[in-house]
Amino acid sequence: MKKTMFALAAVMALGVAQADTLAKIKGSGAVTMGVRESSGALSFTLGDGKYTGYHVEICSRVLDDVKKQLALPKLEVKYQAVTSQNRIPLVQNGTVDIECGSTTNNQTRQKDVAFAATTYVEEVRIAVKANSGITSISQLNGKKVATTTGTTSVQLLRKHERAGGVNFDEVFGKDHAESFLLLESGRADAFVMDSQILAGAISKSKAPAEYKIVGEVLSVEPIAIMIRKDDPAFKKAVDDSIKGMMKSGEVAKLYDKWFMQAIPPAGTKLNLPTSDATKAAWANPNDKPVEEYAQK
Repeated sequence: MKKTMFALAAVMALGVAQADTLAKIKGSGAVTMGVRESSGALSFTLGDGKYTGYHVEICSRVLDDVKKQLALPKLEVKYQAVTSQNRIPLVQNGTVDIECGSTTNNQTRQKDVAFAATTYVEEVRIAVKANSGITSISQLNGKKVATTTGTTSVQLLRKHERAGGVNFDEVFGKDHAESFLLLESGRADAFVMDSQILAGAISKSKAPAEYKIVGEVLSVEPIAIMIRKDDPAFKKAVDDSIKGMMKSGEVAKLYDKWFMQAIPPAGTKLNLPTSDATKAAWANPNDKPVEEYAQK
């Protein structure tokens, strides 16, 4: 009986420790940041255990503020690479304290984890050749539209109100690189996908100036930094830091650095201006899920 009670107490203590991230950080003098290997300009690896990107930099500044709040002489930041499949479990079980990748905030995930104030809003749009004359969904009638197998972008295009009466043929790439190649080689007239993916593909092409991202926004997805659920003190610390950066203009500067300027390792430029949805998220900080965006 005593062993059972001891084991139960240990489990409960672990739960409390995980739910009080600030106490955990203060006690250990360390924090674990979840990062992605290749989530575009948001979070990626430079090799040799080094990670960088827009969200990695935001998180680094958040953790500097946490260090000051806890009056720690130094704070060791450990990096843990995560994937789409394991990122939520690793936050839940305490392996990762703050996940700084490319996670969409939605209602289903909010049952398991919490999200900080939205720092980036992804938009699904279309890329075309600059000389194509295509500027709107309505001009895709009779055209070939590339998309990547397994994604929902073309469904979003077909559902869009401006696509009524527009008939186009779908051509599929097995991955984003192949889908862009369909556009590049003239086998497709447009490529529909997340703006960041489109901008990345254009920046790495042989002639970036020959392409542009156009047309109506097909959908928006709030992307945010993820933390453990039911930990109001840590969420407040993270949100306060992010809101401070939004108010001071620091977040806008970081966006410009990662989405408008040359970035490592190849020195390419995404040339992806701040969207109206992202600007709105900075002006009125919130942790609303994607479903609330869809209701507009």
